Parts: sequence; C-alpha cells; structure tokens
Amino acid sequence: MNGSFRNAGAAALAAALCFFAGQAALAADPQLCAVCHGPEGNSIIPANPSLAAQPEQSISIQLFQFREGNRKDAQMTAMAANLSNKEMNELAAYFSRQKAAVPSHKTSPENAEAGAKLAQQFNCAQCHGPALRGQQHIPRLAGQQYEYLLAQLRKFKAQKRADLDGNMTSAAQPLTDKDIEILVDYAAGLSPQ
Repeated sequence: MNGSFRNAGAAALAAALCFFAGQAALAADPQLCAVCHGPEGNSIIPANPSLAAQPEQSISIQLFQFREGNRKDAQMTAMAANLSNKEMNELAAYFSRQKAAVPSHKTSPENAEAGAKLAQQFNCAQCHGPALRGQQHIPRLAGQQYEYLLAQLRKFKAQKRADLDGNMTSAAQPLTDKDIEILVDYAAGLSPQ
C-alpha cells in the first residue's frame, strides 16, 4: 500500500470521526479534537493543522471564524457551530499550552536560504514573527504540516480563504507558484519552539 493511499484513508477516517463526533455536541473536548489534530494537538494527518503551541488568540479566532461562517470547512464548521465563546477560549488555552512536536518535514537545502529571503521580502516574518512561530492572532507557521500550509497559502492566493483583516489575501497576491512552494518548504521544516 503506498503512502499517499494510507494518508488519504487516514484523512477520510479522521474526517468521518470528526463529523460524527461533532454531531454528538462534544466539540469542546480537547480529546475529540485529537481525532483530527493529533495527540495534544500535534497533527499526524498532513492535510490537518497542528494546534499545539499555536498562539492562544489565533486558535480562538479561527474557531470563531468557523462558527460564524467566515472560514469554511465541512468538519470544522460543524464542530465550531455550537461552541460558546467560553468553550472556544478554553480550547485555545489548552492547545496553546501543549508542546509542539519536532516537525517531520525537512526543508530542502536549496530552499532553506531562499525561503528565509522570501519570508523577509514578502513580510512573512513581520506578522508571523522572525522565526515564524506566530504571535497574538497570527498563527505559527514553523513546523506546521506541509500539505496544510501549501493548501492554505494557495487558497489565500486564489482569494478563496478569508482571514480576519485581509492581510494574508493581500500578501499572497504577488507570490508565484514557485515562491509558495519555497516558502511552505521552508516554514514546514522550521523548529516550532
């Protein structure tokens, strides 16, 4: 069985579990979140983000965006639909305190230098911090799942993903496909701590 088939199967199973668990109104349980986002918030599904060590405000804002319909995802919209502000803040506090796992992604040597230059050139470091570890309402990119980052940055570029203030949509417009691939390869391999 090849790796992409296993990853697709694991993602489908996790999505189904998330959906059905969400129907049971247990969305405020961090252990339920682990089905899709991994133990202690360290995702093992390439298409799903890790929540561990994300800035607390960033997590609560994403949950709010899903609940209000400003950010759309079949599983997350259902999971967040009935969360109170208090529950969102509790989940955000829990996951922000978890230790991020060492990234499994290894940045290619040629993209390590090029990615650092692009992060400065396109002001990634200005908002996400010098080590891309996030701050306040800005998420951590360092050590995040490669496939997740790639999909999200492409959505910002295509103007198919909303963000709180529109800065990411604007920032992504001048990026080429190659820039996106280099930036994602660079960020996914950075230490999250």
